Amino acid sequence: MTRNASILRAAVAIGLVLATSAAGFAHAQSAPPAVDGKTLFAKNCAACHQANGQGIPGAFPALAGNAFVQGAPLEVATVLLKGRGGMPDFSGSLDDGDIAQVLSYVRSSWGNAAAPLAAPDVAAQRSALGVAPASHSRFGNKH
Repeated sequence: MTRNASILRAAVAIGLVLATSAAGFAHAQSAPPAVDGKTLFAKNCAACHQANGQGIPGAFPALAGNAFVQGAPLEVATVLLKGRGGMPDFSGSLDDGDIAQVLSYVRSSWGNAAAPLAAPDVAAQRSALGVAPASHSRFGNKH
């Protein structure tokens, strides 16, 4: 094999490695990472409702043992999509899958025993309410 052929083969191999690395990096940058309901709760809800779901009496309601939380799933999803009283909405910062995961976590934690929610159900409720999709922008979180 000639020296030029060896250099060409090495250049092609390096090019392939760089191309596949760049494609993987681009995919990692464009797709938000999957996060579980407990992590989403800790990041978005626990400051008010507390990590144990007990809330702060007189300020933030307990989610543990809460009949509303364990009730009609789409009504609970509406609270996250539109807000309620002093609670802000999370429609711009949490997508349908995130909302389904965090509500499924809340509805099955701290003694709660309600059915989980699915992302398509939250998406249908978002559409029915006329709420825009989540932006996933770092500026999309109003909290």
